[in-house]
Amino acid sequence: MEANGIGYRLTIPLSTYTRLPNLGQKLVLLLAHVVREDSHTLYAFLSKEERDLFEILITISGIGPKTALAIIGHMEMGMFQKAIANADVRILSKIPGIGKKTAERLVIEMRDKFKGAKKEKPVALEAVEGLLGDAMNALIHLGYNALQAQQAVQAALDEKKGEKDLGKIITAALQKI
Repeated sequence: MEANGIGYRLTIPLSTYTRLPNLGQKLVLLLAHVVREDSHTLYAFLSKEERDLFEILITISGIGPKTALAIIGHMEMGMFQKAIANADVRILSKIPGIGKKTAERLVIEMRDKFKGAKKEKPVALEAVEGLLGDAMNALIHLGYNALQAQQAVQAALDEKKGEKDLGKIITAALQKI
């Protein structure tokens, strides 16, 4: 990015990349400056909530800037909050760079940060998340990015409440993309 004749290298999450405006249009990005002994890196976000979540995530042991970007880029804020509130280690483990132990640590350390997230019944969430995960994987294998797949499948599930046929959910999700 160039600002006042100075070029800056910005690192952004996948979700920001998919929402960037056309070339030449004005753009406001919120920055997080991370200083390490060997580098100074600028991370850019389109929303204050994403930037704030990034800054919280990098304070957690075992979560660095790259992992924090993966979390923000591959999961919507609301879905992440639900996963934390419901201690859904399985869905968190699907994020690239997050294993079971890291997901468990995330749940423990982030639980108090998302007190406003509504806790749902674990049984119902498991059934929906299983279907959601399978449909998301199908769309990802078709070449869609994880965020697009998640949004499309969630919209399809919201529209077709109670649908249990994976093929019908995938078809509905493809129509949403």
